[in-house]
Amino acid sequence: MFDGLLTRRVFALLIDLFVIGLMIMAFALVGLIAGFVTFGLGWLALVFVVPATVVLYYGATLDSSKRAMLGMRAIDIMLAPTRGQPLDGWMAIIHAGVFWITTWIFWSLSLLFALFIPRRQMIHDLVTGRLMMRRSPMERH
Repeated sequence: MFDGLLTRRVFALLIDLFVIGLMIMAFALVGLIAGFVTFGLGWLALVFVVPATVVLYYGATLDSSKRAMLGMRAIDIMLAPTRGQPLDGWMAIIHAGVFWITTWIFWSLSLLFALFIPRRQMIHDLVTGRLMMRRSPMERH
């Protein structure tokens, strides 16, 4: 369930960043048009486009029954709780927030850390009590 997980996670992140980028461009275009219609007032909302899009994407996709973002689904991985807690939208958003904080600060250390843990958990997975695993071997058993 953990074979090739780190490589899969990197490719899933790249796919998800591309999807988030497309969503940000679409929302920014709507905000730009709204700015012209509201005589500049809509442009104030452009400050919130990036954080709102990221929170919306993570909350909507990780809170689904698949427990995976679009990139994770394409690469056949999913997010699962390790402490018996449910994986709801808030925990998905917290997991994403801790991911971005640890990635900005300790990106290489987090990947290096995952190389020595049998389940290939990164720092943000351990902090939030979550586990990434491949979906297909789990469904077979």
